[in-house]
Amino acid sequence: MGLLRSGLICVALLVSTAANAFDTLATSALLVDQTTGTVLLAKDADRAIPPASMSKLMTLNVLFEAIKSGRTTLSTKFPVSKRAHEMGGSTMFLRYKERVSVDDLIRGIIVQSGNDACVTVAEALSGSEEAFAREMTERARELGMMSSTFANSTGWPHPGQRMSARDLVFLADRLMTEFPQYYPYFSEKEFTWDKIKQKNRNPLLNLGLGADGLKTGHTEEAGYGLVGSAKQGDRRIIFMITGLESKSDRAAESERLTNWAFRQFVKKDLLKKGTRGASAPVWLGKDRKIGLVTGRDVTTLIPHGASRDVKVEVSYKNPIPAPITTDTPIATLTVTPDGMEPSNYPLFAEHNVAKGGLISRMRASAQLLSADVLGGQLPVGR
Repeated sequence: MGLLRSGLICVALLVSTAANAFDTLATSALLVDQTTGTVLLAKDADRAIPPASMSKLMTLNVLFEAIKSGRTTLSTKFPVSKRAHEMGGSTMFLRYKERVSVDDLIRGIIVQSGNDACVTVAEALSGSEEAFAREMTERARELGMMSSTFANSTGWPHPGQRMSARDLVFLADRLMTEFPQYYPYFSEKEFTWDKIKQKNRNPLLNLGLGADGLKTGHTEEAGYGLVGSAKQGDRRIIFMITGLESKSDRAAESERLTNWAFRQFVKKDLLKKGTRGASAPVWLGKDRKIGLVTGRDVTTLIPHGASRDVKVEVSYKNPIPAPITTDTPIATLTVTPDGMEPSNYPLFAEHNVAKGGLISRMRASAQLLSADVLGGQLPVGR
């Protein structure tokens, strides 16, 4: 790949692609191949919408973080308040004043979608559900979920309860990668509490598609939705759909989407981990240029069909100022299959580059002087 003075490198690779677009019935949707980071489908994915019980994933994220930090444990028992006991909608059927372990509350939230379990967790961790909702919103901002705001822990209809499909898929990925020890809860097909057995509402768990999570949602305002995930072979997908008109529509659309994702795409290897994808000029460093390498294998998914182009771009601040270390991303590799959303991968320095000495500074000064004399301008990056 050749270096452009603008700091942007573009290469077109001929691969097999096709415009086999998936026409989803969902009003908002996002489908990502977790293995490669390829966005396979996006429909109004950044609009803040009512998430219904799918927002319980954020309640679980805060709870899992609390366990990790030592604020609580799986065996800790939380008291059930009168407010939690009286919650409507889907419930775990908790009794007022009883004490329930965190382990059981997690199952009650995931399998039974228990609003009472969510309020019990919120009150135990933050003192009140309102305070817990504020903590959820603050944490969402810290994680970069800019379309998410929370007014409660349950997904109960409220103007302040909003999430986007992209935020929900990001959150699902986070729950899998940051808390893998808890992910098996999401594939449990039933849970019994106080002699009341309830089945997991996820319509994909019994279909043999490799589905193992995550959370359904439904309100009058939101329609029927699902944040789902499935694994087949070495590939895993994560998706979110919402706005379906019935349970049967949600089940059918989820199955159709899952089959399409696994059957209509093939994997294309682009760069191996550690491979130099480009080189970039260095500012005030001992080296004048530095190689840019990948921190992971870079692959993408290509639809079956006729030959079309995949655009690969590398962007960086031009020139890159020294000192430069190998553990800090200094560039971005963007892969865009034809007709699909781009996927971004960080690039790192091939080796450390220390600040240059007197000669390097003199050379840089000469460049600045030359640019000024010629009325030119040094590139400032893209």
